[in-house]
Amino acid sequence: MKVKIHHEGTNILIILFAVLLAVNVSVYLLCRDCKVAYISTIAVSTVFFLLVVNFFRSPRRHFKGDPENVVVSSADGTVVALEEVYEPEYLKCRCIQLSVFMSVFNVHANWFPVDGEVIYATHHSGRFMGAYLPKSSTENERSTVVIRATNGQEILMRQVAGAIARRIVTYAEPGDQASIADHMGFIKFGSRIDLYLPLGTKILVNIGDKTEGGVTPVARLQSK
Repeated sequence: MKVKIHHEGTNILIILFAVLLAVNVSVYLLCRDCKVAYISTIAVSTVFFLLVVNFFRSPRRHFKGDPENVVVSSADGTVVALEEVYEPEYLKCRCIQLSVFMSVFNVHANWFPVDGEVIYATHHSGRFMGAYLPKSSTENERSTVVIRATNGQEILMRQVAGAIARRIVTYAEPGDQASIADHMGFIKFGSRIDLYLPLGTKILVNIGDKTEGGVTPVARLQSK
């Protein structure tokens, strides 16, 4: 599996590299007689830069199964919520909420969960509570995207910012064609993805399971 750097991280990495280079040069010039100081600065800078590079990695993935009626995880992370809830924003009905929490060590690109057509997309300003908290889905900074799957069912996907994440990027717009092979957005530095699925959907994961965005089947829609 080939891995590249996501374009959302290019400018950040360039700026970070320049800042760290300036810091290391300054430390070297001021402390050249203290080898421990500048060697330690180089080591810490290198580790920090590699962690940020790791955060912005963007692996190329392909779902290998039959995509018909399959819901694929939109993110890498851990399943933290799986329950029947009322979705008040768009669907306005009871649904199955399936949430995946992303740590800072996970890939943060977000994939479309189903093939179909984007019929709704909007962004909401909000708070920055821990994304693992249940009320973060309705109170935190978030973006909501609804996709009409190829079988006609509507799937709501919500990108939720967390305590560290301060930037949600959503590429999806109404009228776009959704494909589980494509990125629909990116969340910078930790957060979660909520999927709202029709009642009767067969769930294929459990709380605590690890998922891989664009690869792991998390549910199967009922055939119409």
